[in-house]
Amino acid sequence: MKRLICGLLVFTLMFASLGPMPGQGKAEAQSGELLFTLLHTNDEHSALLPSPLTDYDPDGSDPTIGGFARLAQLVKEIRTAKTQAGEPTVLISAGDFLGGSPFAWLALEGYAVELELMQAIGYDVVAIGNHEYDFGPELLASYLAAAGYPGAASRTALLASNTRPPEGHDLLNMGIQSTHTLTLENGLTLGFFSIIGVDAVDVAPLAKPVEFADQVAVAKAAVETLRAAGADVIIAVNHAGLDEDEDLARFVSGIDVIISGHCHTALTQPRLVNGTIIAQTGSSLGNLGVLALAFDPISKAVSLRNSGPGSSVLIPLDDAVGEDAAVGQMIRGHVEKLNSLIADLTDGRFTNISDVVVASEFVVSNKPTFTETPFGNFVADAMRAVGEQATGAKVDFAFQADGVIRGSLLPGTTASAKGNVALLDLLDLVSLGAGPDQRPGYPLVAFYFTGEEVRRVLEISLLLSELLGDSYFLQVSGLRMTYDPALAILARLPGKGTPIPSTRAVISAQRFTGQGLQQGDQFVPLKRGDDALYHVVSDYYLAAFLPMVGDLLPSLGLVMKDAAGNPITPEEAIVYRDGHELKVWQTVAEYASAQPVGNKGVATVPVYYQTVSGRQNTRTVWPYALALLVLVLLVPLIVTVRLIRRRRRRRRYPSYSYRR
Repeated sequence: MKRLICGLLVFTLMFASLGPMPGQGKAEAQSGELLFTLLHTNDEHSALLPSPLTDYDPDGSDPTIGGFARLAQLVKEIRTAKTQAGEPTVLISAGDFLGGSPFAWLALEGYAVELELMQAIGYDVVAIGNHEYDFGPELLASYLAAAGYPGAASRTALLASNTRPPEGHDLLNMGIQSTHTLTLENGLTLGFFSIIGVDAVDVAPLAKPVEFADQVAVAKAAVETLRAAGADVIIAVNHAGLDEDEDLARFVSGIDVIISGHCHTALTQPRLVNGTIIAQTGSSLGNLGVLALAFDPISKAVSLRNSGPGSSVLIPLDDAVGEDAAVGQMIRGHVEKLNSLIADLTDGRFTNISDVVVASEFVVSNKPTFTETPFGNFVADAMRAVGEQATGAKVDFAFQADGVIRGSLLPGTTASAKGNVALLDLLDLVSLGAGPDQRPGYPLVAFYFTGEEVRRVLEISLLLSELLGDSYFLQVSGLRMTYDPALAILARLPGKGTPIPSTRAVISAQRFTGQGLQQGDQFVPLKRGDDALYHVVSDYYLAAFLPMVGDLLPSLGLVMKDAAGNPITPEEAIVYRDGHELKVWQTVAEYASAQPVGNKGVATVPVYYQTVSGRQNTRTVWPYALALLVLVLLVPLIVTVRLIRRRRRRRRYPSYSYRR
């Protein structure tokens, strides 16, 4: 029944788009408008299979979302219907096709499964996002070569308009284009360019030595280039987020459509900014975007045909959509590769992504809101517990950033899988990155900070999350604190708005002194100026990033140390087990599978993780902040005024003595 409804939805979409009647030849409305449809996705994040996998039933009804086989089938159905009506279609991705799922790990093994699938499905244009750089630009070049580039560019164009690899870099030889034109069957010429945004660049530190040019300047130049090349319609395929895309539409005239990515927002209707249609589908193939468009050759205007109250430009990729057999067969081959890789990485402890690794009677939530989350606690506890086992020394604190914890732990809901969590569903949440060994996952690092430095870590967490978003907020294990987020930034300087950090947002911090990880009331204060050394675990990415804050703000400086207090590098802090880097995803999988056995006969998440446990608590102390602000800003002002008055009196009364 659901698949019948989906078919009717596609059929209805055809009529809602006011396409030509059969027999008209080419897609041209009676008014002379040229009709075409843009199909689009963004932030696919290596989501080859529907999610959650534990509920997935390819032969029946289930509550899962996504999957490349469903996408392939829906695209094929829409394209067939549009072709019969004489209307051309174009399929586009706004980037981040890689990363966020263990399937991305296959890139490290020499495979390019995502782009191969996208080529098979028939993508015309694909942008490069920040997660394509998760393993570095050299690996990205190898990945593109494995996908058949530069030769494959004739089938699926790769766009990166403001990306600047250094001279001689392999990325320059992969057929990546700054602009691209495509002439449709009805004679309409589409012009494409792609901008990776400021925020996306900020969260792609491993992209170096690749640099990125000014977004607005590049966009203006691209529009001019494409118009000169004869493009009737200008389409930006951006990986920048909606805020930056709206700004681009305001600052750069002539962009007809922006296919947006990066912020994972599902827009049921596009936004219209300065005449530019802006659309985005969410993430992980939850939806296929469908923009039925018309181009008026007289006015040169582009209009949306499938809009209006109650309508949607998104089609959910749920079980109402069938699966393409050929793409499904390709995916099964990739599943075998991934299972073999995981078995090798874990010495056979985990062998199949479909296996139940843990059960839970509730969702273990991770909805970042600048505070602790239950799944954030679970991950931090896993790092602390397994890190303690691997290092053989008590670990006092564990830190992990929200940005690398990719969602909530969702147990199965169907009758046959209720409460179960498949290995893939767990690893999807913690699978980002690679270590210096170029093996999947960020490695665990262990080092020592003074108590004062631990407090500074907390201040950095609050400061960066206020400045840059909740991805920078740190989940913790081994401590609790009380803080006022409003105190993270004391004030902003006039003009450019440069923030002045207070370094006093943490009101109090305490170290857990009890046994186990499910923290009770056994705490002692962690005071300012504490110079005792404490054992800390984190991940390699965070350990390399946090000390850089001290380069800009010496009052928040951090120095990683060994047990004797000698400075060490992040590379020297990596935790090894059996000669291999111990990965964060391994700590989480092992911690989950080691939970007490429940009534289902498998490891079960304790009720402790159903809610937060008071590790990070907010308290408003804004009157004190106001007093401090007055002290910092008003006192210098008073002193300045008094000095000016004295100078004036000196000029009037040169013999006046200021001694009293």
